[in-house]
Amino acid sequence: MLLAWPHAQSDWLPFLPRIEQVYRDLVFHITRFEHVVLLCNTSELVAHVRPQLVERGVNLDRVRILNIEYNDTWLRDSGPITVSKSGQLSVCDFRFNGWGGKFDAALDDQICRAISQYDLFQAQYLRYEIFLEGGSIESDGAGTLMTTTQCLLTDTRNPAMSVADYEVFFAKEFGTERVFWLRHGELQGDDTDGHIDMLARFCDSETIAYTQCERQDDVHYASLSALEQELQALRTAKGQPYKLIPLPLPEPIYSAEGQRLPASYANFLIINDAVLVPIYDDANDERVLRRLQACFPRREVIGIQARAIIEQYGSLHCLTMQLPRGVLRLSEEVR
Repeated sequence: MLLAWPHAQSDWLPFLPRIEQVYRDLVFHITRFEHVVLLCNTSELVAHVRPQLVERGVNLDRVRILNIEYNDTWLRDSGPITVSKSGQLSVCDFRFNGWGGKFDAALDDQICRAISQYDLFQAQYLRYEIFLEGGSIESDGAGTLMTTTQCLLTDTRNPAMSVADYEVFFAKEFGTERVFWLRHGELQGDDTDGHIDMLARFCDSETIAYTQCERQDDVHYASLSALEQELQALRTAKGQPYKLIPLPLPEPIYSAEGQRLPASYANFLIINDAVLVPIYDDANDERVLRRLQACFPRREVIGIQARAIIEQYGSLHCLTMQLPRGVLRLSEEVR
């Protein structure tokens, strides 16, 4: 798993003590099941991070730290997307412009290339000149991809690309056979233009977990109800309705400035033998954990406190990017 530690030159500065606690827990739980490649933007940050991980009980034999500069820590969107076609793994490096030019992302746009200079990739490295964020697409791993029109079709990413253009590209480069374009669903405070990973996720090729709004007086009710109807109309590759798992919105969470934050349980992270689920000190936390445990009966479902993460408008899946087995050439010390 790939992560980048928050630093004082990023937007995390006001929340550093709280977000570092989350990162300690996140790295601890991930390294129980797999290895972590951790980016730190300076050698001083490396020296700061190591003792924190040791104190938390992290097995450092499962952590490889790379000194790479970056603007922010949302590696789901700036990190590499791995594609497997005909047994060949490719690391796909797409352009990243801070969610349509909203934030400075010059360093983030170079993260994949910087990692490649460590000679870690044993998979084929491919650089693309189109803008694509990992959080904007969701694959079932069996030929079906899910995305949102409100994100991919914005004129601040690839204005010349149409729905048909994207579908041709995904079929050629990702091997997709079907693309579901969802037209509804939004969360207040979301600055990604509607990333799918906050709204709907494949649990397997026949099951979708999605963000549901149960309260009719909530501002999200109409949009998320329309999303629910769209999902109900979708069909699996076998022509059957999907099994839909509703994940209720937590009670509203607001920033210090009074802005509602885009808290979502759908931003869970699937890792080897476990699923890490964002929780928010909310009455729905346990209900969501039970529902996802039923979806993943062979994996350990673990709640990770995400109140600090949501202060910067994302959650667990947004912070991380998986690096499947066979992508990296790791030394014996981190195997």
